[in-house]
Amino acid sequence: MTSTRRVFLGAAAALATAGTARAVADSEKVRIGVIGVRGRGRDLAAGFTKQKNAEVVAICDVDDAAFGKTIEAVEKAGGKAPRIEKDFRKILEDKNIDAIAVATPDHWHALMAVMGCQAGKDVYSEKPACHNVVEGRRMIEAARKYNRVVQIGTQRRSTTHVKEAVEFVKSGQLGKVGMARAWIHQQRKSIGHGKPGDVPAGVDYAMWQGPAPDRPFMPNRFHYNWHWFWNWGTGELGNNGIHGLDVARWGLGVDAPLRVTSGGGKFVFDDDQEVPDTQIVTWEFPNAVLQWEHRMWSKHGTEGKGFGIAFYGDKGTLIVDESNWRVEDGVKAEGKSSGGLDHHFQNFLDCVKDRSKPNADVEIGVLSTRLCHLGNIAHRVGRKLTFDAATESFPGDAEANALLGRTYSSRFEMPSQV
Repeated sequence: MTSTRRVFLGAAAALATAGTARAVADSEKVRIGVIGVRGRGRDLAAGFTKQKNAEVVAICDVDDAAFGKTIEAVEKAGGKAPRIEKDFRKILEDKNIDAIAVATPDHWHALMAVMGCQAGKDVYSEKPACHNVVEGRRMIEAARKYNRVVQIGTQRRSTTHVKEAVEFVKSGQLGKVGMARAWIHQQRKSIGHGKPGDVPAGVDYAMWQGPAPDRPFMPNRFHYNWHWFWNWGTGELGNNGIHGLDVARWGLGVDAPLRVTSGGGKFVFDDDQEVPDTQIVTWEFPNAVLQWEHRMWSKHGTEGKGFGIAFYGDKGTLIVDESNWRVEDGVKAEGKSSGGLDHHFQNFLDCVKDRSKPNADVEIGVLSTRLCHLGNIAHRVGRKLTFDAATESFPGDAEANALLGRTYSSRFEMPSQV
């Protein structure tokens, strides 16, 4: 019996143990286990703790060093110290946990979401939804098959001023919108050139790599820097692009592109990063075009903003950023933020109880994430691609189609049938 086979027997056992998920009464708190608690996961643990109808009862990480600050953050937010685990399957097996919040590296998102659904848990998963296109499809299938609530951490779907901006775009007051653009420009640091080294004490590196093929441990591609390597991450396009592209896709009302082109490369950083530090991606839809731009080495913004989304209509232009939206060259209109992340948490918790679809339902998140993957594939093969939405493939292009999925390790593998 292979180790991969053992993983799926374990998942099936967790599902059998969980049985039918317990109904969470309106008077009860949703009990949550947070998986991956460095950085963003710590924020999720504290954020959910602050919600009146949630309790973080367990946290999990492969690095012992992550637990202390996260426990402090939960206690500071008004909660009790959660128990700790190093193997996420312990959380899936716990019948007293209603939902999991996943803030692991990208390569774990989809598989943990699928296994969570199989174990009868509702799932809040950080962006991007998945590491590749095939995994996104499995996430949707699992959520629907097991009737689970799956919210993706694209919190602008719950942010008041962003919703107002999208409603304005859809109202027709900008006229015919033929183009949208999203961008981020910031000065990141070079990660340098590293060498294989010893795994830090207290780190389960094999579990950290999980479904990804083995790569030697190197300090400069571990915490956070994994974003810049295809084995674990999805580059800046998947890291921050997903936020802007999700809003742009929402406002344009588009689904799958007909064609995608990527320009750019590593033009500034001289280091081990595999992903482009400069990238401009164009997605062509039947009635509009969408563009993404990032510079990881320059903070000079577009439309006066370091991050933002712009909708260009023949009667005006709407620009929305982290805190407000405004219309230029058209009807005078604007709006300001009144919060977003807490609203996103609360929306998830409400849906856990009433079983409705959340604002950033898994299918919404996967379709927006798919844009990121298509852009990265176009970059990696170095040419314009034609996409067939019906088959989720590039007709007649074996090289590009090979990048729609991935090769897995001997430890964990996404099943073809969930």
